[in-house]
Amino acid sequence: MKKPFVELKNVSFNYGLDPVLNNVSITVDEGDFLALVGPNGSGKSTLLKIILGLLKAKGEVTLFGEPVSSFQHREWIGYVSQKSNSFNTAFPATVKEVVQSGLTKKAGLFKRLPKDANKRVHEALAAVGMEQFQHRNIGELSGGQQQRVFIARALISEPKLLVLDEPTVGVDIKQVQSFYDMLGELNKKHNLTIILVTHDIETPSNQISHVAFLNKRILFYGNMEEYNQIPKEQIYEWYGHSVRAV
Repeated sequence: MKKPFVELKNVSFNYGLDPVLNNVSITVDEGDFLALVGPNGSGKSTLLKIILGLLKAKGEVTLFGEPVSSFQHREWIGYVSQKSNSFNTAFPATVKEVVQSGLTKKAGLFKRLPKDANKRVHEALAAVGMEQFQHRNIGELSGGQQQRVFIARALISEPKLLVLDEPTVGVDIKQVQSFYDMLGELNKKHNLTIILVTHDIETPSNQISHVAFLNKRILFYGNMEEYNQIPKEQIYEWYGHSVRAV
């Protein structure tokens, strides 16, 4: 039987008097690949912050069976934010150095890195298909390649759950499918549970197991097969405006 890694029960949140989330309930089980879909302003980023324990909400939030407020094993969660639009391409660091910096999560900022640090960097980069770039400056890479490197940085601490916030922002459309294939391999071959946040209704579906459609409340939550049966007109209505699929 699969273990629930993330459970949200009747979660609501307001910024002042402005309601952002209303009675949200979802479960992410071990081995799931969940796409959290919804338009801009739907509360997706707020929900991520609640899952990560950065915001306190009404309702019940548990991580790996523990209340988020008392959860101690932060190294079990790898988080990759939207970086492509804001990353400084002149940052003087190699791919290897960027990925290796992920080890400070366990070692601490001023402690020595483990003896197998080089091996772990290579394994993390190999998992995202970037091992041949380890000596390249991070700023020389494309947006999609940089995003793979930041995923490798998250993987080096051996998380059980990977959380990705709009990972294909800044990724060339021609590379998007291979990017999702890479995530699918991490999910299946490495048994990595993934939560992926996106506003793209045409997210490649062959790798994703579950979808939660959020627009301040959960409008749909189920497996990918069920989501694909929803008429596009219904999805456009959930977005609240006309949507053109690219």
